[in-house]
Amino acid sequence: MPGVEVIAEGVVKTYSGGTTALRGVDLEAPRGRITTLLGPSGCGKTTLLKVIAGLERPDRGRILFDGRDVTGLPPERRNVGFVFQDLALFPHLNVFENVAFGLRVRRLPDPEVRRRVRWALELVGLDPGEYGSRRVNQLSGGQQQRVALARALVVEPSVLLLDEPFAHLDYKIKQRLLLELKRIQRETGATVVYVTHDQNEAMSVSHRIAVMRDGLVVQVGDPVEVYERPANSFVASFFGEANILPGEGGFIVVRPESVRLLGPGEDGVDYRLAGVVDDVVFQGPLVYVYVRVNGSTVRAALPRGAPTPSVGDRVVVGWSRRDARVVAE
Repeated sequence: MPGVEVIAEGVVKTYSGGTTALRGVDLEAPRGRITTLLGPSGCGKTTLLKVIAGLERPDRGRILFDGRDVTGLPPERRNVGFVFQDLALFPHLNVFENVAFGLRVRRLPDPEVRRRVRWALELVGLDPGEYGSRRVNQLSGGQQQRVALARALVVEPSVLLLDEPFAHLDYKIKQRLLLELKRIQRETGATVVYVTHDQNEAMSVSHRIAVMRDGLVVQVGDPVEVYERPANSFVASFFGEANILPGEGGFIVVRPESVRLLGPGEDGVDYRLAGVVDDVVFQGPLVYVYVRVNGSTVRAALPRGAPTPSVGDRVVVGWSRRDARVVAE
């Protein structure tokens, strides 16, 4: 299942009523990598996914697969696999026939259909003998997600497109399936374009992240690059938690884990601000301390077990220059 390089060039999409979903999007999804489209609801990420799939036709711009212009091709001629948020499984068919559907449409011989369905079910961690004859309404949510993923993979797509496929699952099942998706991508070498509004999903699964806002891609990079060097205040606030404070020539961005609570006379920082503790929130391995400073709130993420102030305490927070970044609005 060798993947292809996917490129979007100047893609514009406007719907009836004048709503512009995409405003000239340029994007490269490298071959054999997971590229995530990350952004808030309504930013255009699902529309871009549908344009790549051929389910929507752009008003301007084009889509290239390995340099080949596929903009005018229907989905069945692009060799893409698509997993929708609502899965779109067929309730009247059993698991085997749900997975086999795309192969039946392609009129593959029965022995090849059986071989590929078995391969796809095993790839997603479902035993064909145990699950093949079950109805989809007899499966858990996580098992249904695996069936939808197997149905997309069984046609051996050049590009696998995933539209928030794990959005309705609980945290532990979601984390397990994200690990499975990374394993499957490594084993198959597929090019994956993954849509989510969840920054933690994006950080967990991606080789590259494209942050979208208002129909545009505003930053592209690997997770570490986007987290540590956000292009502007929107990216800083949307991708990971951030303190964003007014400064000269823009905004100062500093992550909560870089903020220290300073003891009397403690030094070793470049910035020091005095304030009052507004709240203390326990979140597993970290304790978040919210400090009111000159009308703004600064969050410090402390390791569990560290000395923790109480609400109303007067404290001094600080951070080093190397941990801060000045960005535009």
